[in-house]
Amino acid sequence: MSFRRILLATDLSPASARAFAQAIGIARSNAAELVIAHAYQLPDFFPTDVCVTGTLYSDLDEKVRGDAEKKLAALVKDAASQGIGARLLVLSGAPFEAIAEAARAVKADLIVMGTHGRTGASRILLGSVAARVITTAPCPVMTVRAA
Repeated sequence: MSFRRILLATDLSPASARAFAQAIGIARSNAAELVIAHAYQLPDFFPTDVCVTGTLYSDLDEKVRGDAEKKLAALVKDAASQGIGARLLVLSGAPFEAIAEAARAVKADLIVMGTHGRTGASRILLGSVAARVITTAPCPVMTVRAA
């Protein structure tokens, strides 16, 4: 199978480093474009004793987005240094929905993402973004377990 556009979905944690390396290798062997994406979701609620104004919420969103853009820009630069054409994409909303929708929007042929490999109670309580992406993605999904 040949890939023209690969979406790397990263949570920007060290667990995503192996997924980044896999995506670089696949992009190189297919001369594919790499879209490096991060999805974030601000909390829908705050403690009842905290008053959050619209401005504060907007400022928080801008800070989270700006931090993500800086970290993604470093990955784009790293990919470019390895001869891979890459661009960044910052997504907001439920990560599994945002990733699947982004894959549709950019016409990705493959999604590559890391997985923390949680099992048991922690997987039940925290869920698995990767598992949800697999069930909603418009293309194949490769999961790469953290070291």
